[in-house]
Amino acid sequence: MNYQHLRQLISEGRVVHLCGIGGVSMRALARMLQHMGASVQGSDRDHSPAVAQLRRQGISVHIGHSADCLGAAALVVRTAAVPDTNPEIEEARRRKLPVLERAQAWGLLMQGYRHAVCVAGTHGKTSATSMLTEALLCAHKDPTVMVGGDLPMIGGSLRIGSQDLIVAEACEYKNSFLSFFPTTAVLLNIGMDHLDFFKDEKDIVSSFHQFACLPPKDGLIVANGEDPLVEEAIAGCGRRTIRFGLGPEQDVHPQRIQCENGYYSFDIYCFDQLYCRASLKVPGEHNMKNALAAAAVCWDLGVPGTSFEAGLSGYAGVSRRFERKGTFQGAAVYDDYAHHPDEIAATLKTAKTMGYNRVICVFQPHTYSRTVSLFNEFARALSNADIAVLAEIFAARETNVFHISSKSLADKIPGAVFAPDFQEAAQFLRDHARPGDLIFTMGAGDIFKLFDYLHQPETPDGQEAKQG
Repeated sequence: MNYQHLRQLISEGRVVHLCGIGGVSMRALARMLQHMGASVQGSDRDHSPAVAQLRRQGISVHIGHSADCLGAAALVVRTAAVPDTNPEIEEARRRKLPVLERAQAWGLLMQGYRHAVCVAGTHGKTSATSMLTEALLCAHKDPTVMVGGDLPMIGGSLRIGSQDLIVAEACEYKNSFLSFFPTTAVLLNIGMDHLDFFKDEKDIVSSFHQFACLPPKDGLIVANGEDPLVEEAIAGCGRRTIRFGLGPEQDVHPQRIQCENGYYSFDIYCFDQLYCRASLKVPGEHNMKNALAAAAVCWDLGVPGTSFEAGLSGYAGVSRRFERKGTFQGAAVYDDYAHHPDEIAATLKTAKTMGYNRVICVFQPHTYSRTVSLFNEFARALSNADIAVLAEIFAARETNVFHISSKSLADKIPGAVFAPDFQEAAQFLRDHARPGDLIFTMGAGDIFKLFDYLHQPETPDGQEAKQG
């Protein structure tokens, strides 16, 4: 299927079926297709607030997967996690219907825009994309935006703007971002991840190299000039390149850096000229680097420094990225999506600079394969917490063929505790949390639910009452 064919289906109001519609990017795609004129329906494994929201927007969602779900569908779009053996995919093949993966659909839609900024990296994509969005809105650029989290300024994960500019996260898993059509490719960093798909570091770098080569010859690469794997990935691409980093030798870099309780203020210089003074409302050196990447893109798009400064000052984060949830027994409670050792280490090191007495991290590993392949790296990263509590691994798309448990990880970390379920994790915090502590719930699964467990009434045996 090409762009013109997709546009024709949409203009005719044909039915597009989204298999796995409840995911962040899939539900954004559903809203986009509905806005463009398609008749949108979908299916998902479970009920969720996202499914309820889609239904309120007039999109029919079936819970569970079966061939009957397709109905009068003329096109099927699936997430990367949906296998060929899914009954809806099998039925679509039997009917000879076109089947696209989510990234392929977004890539086709991207061709309708004059500029496409795609933000890639092992971590930081959502934060950098959100910072960029806030600055562009302050500059009245009217971008279309697809971000992997809920950004308050756009009311969710999707903003539908003009056809001049689209800004989108670009995920490397299963080479999804190779279906995109960027005019600007942003490479924040490259690390070892998704080793259930990539063979090794060389394979990951090769994928990012292909992504970096996607912009047209007159396009742009914005690259982390201090990441050797990024430098390896962009080598030989032959595109105009802007490098960002903390050192003065980078094209975009900070000066006059000040840090107060983990929050940074700094001047941003673009090619040795002062662009603006930035003051972040999200903590951490890693967020300073995300801001530099966003500044490089905005500088190239002609966004005034005053607009970038104003946009950045209004950025207070997105859901599940160093998100303050409230307090418990006088301790501050934060939630974070970090699920890779580099992200965990950066987040915990930032937390240690914020003036709290102790940092307690309740971490839920995400997927068995990631836990096995990065086992020692996880242990080192989690050792940055004063107390690490390990919840059981969130399986996501996998089965436990490795026979691995979070208990093995807890045994590797001095003083760590294994909590096989959320009730036990909540009880540990009830027994140990005290005023002046910072508590993190951390991971890409459902660990965010732990905050609600903390505020459930206790049953006589000391365990939380079951919800529902």
